[in-house]
Amino acid sequence: MQPFKTLLRVRHYEMDALGHVNNAVYQNYLEQAAIEHSENLGATLDIYRELGGVFVMRRVEIDYLRPAVAGDTLEVTTWLKEMRGTRAFRRYEIRKQDQEDLLVTAEALWVWVDVNTMRPRPIPREIMDKFLQVQNLG
Repeated sequence: MQPFKTLLRVRHYEMDALGHVNNAVYQNYLEQAAIEHSENLGATLDIYRELGGVFVMRRVEIDYLRPAVAGDTLEVTTWLKEMRGTRAFRRYEIRKQDQEDLLVTAEALWVWVDVNTMRPRPIPREIMDKFLQVQNLG
């Protein structure tokens, strides 16, 4: 599916004892990129509320390849590998802006859950269509 890119600036308080971005912070970057991607396609939090559900990250696998430090601007690229049933499989790449070397690669499993019961339910057609229409245009 069509990749989406966003830029995030690394903040000083995100550093670990070695002066690198703390590994746990990368999950926040992944989540932010997914949110911005959805919003860019018109799948906003208001739409989610109307549909009575939301995506939650169920599993994430992150490979840390190179460090980032405070002041770096990171380019986070994400795309959906697959959407079916209750699940969306999303891939990520993070690199410094205008550089080719990968800092991080990741894959996350997102699950659509009912906001009242917090139980998985099928991804609504309205959400699927927003992601698939971009794929069909590409």
